[in-house]
Amino acid sequence: MKLIIINGPNLNLLGKRQPELYGNQSFEDYFRQLQHNFSGVQLDYFQSNIEGELIDKIQEAGFAYDGIILNAAAYTHTSVGIGDAVKAVEAPVVEVHISNIADREPFRHDSHISAGARGVIFGFGLMGYELAVRSFL
Repeated sequence: MKLIIINGPNLNLLGKRQPELYGNQSFEDYFRQLQHNFSGVQLDYFQSNIEGELIDKIQEAGFAYDGIILNAAAYTHTSVGIGDAVKAVEAPVVEVHISNIADREPFRHDSHISAGARGVIFGFGLMGYELAVRSFL
């Protein structure tokens, strides 16, 4: 099984940014743990703060991977283009959010990605990525 995690804007700051909301661990450290815990799965990782780069990676990965785990972060609520890219690819996509987006600002309650996703996981912290990997197994 070949999966890719694609993270959007500001997730490169995990461990530093709002630790009360997002925790103290960097995503790179967490990703190494995931790779260790799922050693039978090829797990790759991509992060960008740039919307077009995320769309390009979804399009590329969507025909080369068995699945995509996508945390588009703030673009979840603003990017029709990312939502369209999710719908355009063959690989199933699981949408992940670290925080409980239903318990945050009202604008975060709407997602342009969910309609094209296999499922949505939010509110479980970084463990949401592990749950997403398990959903593909």
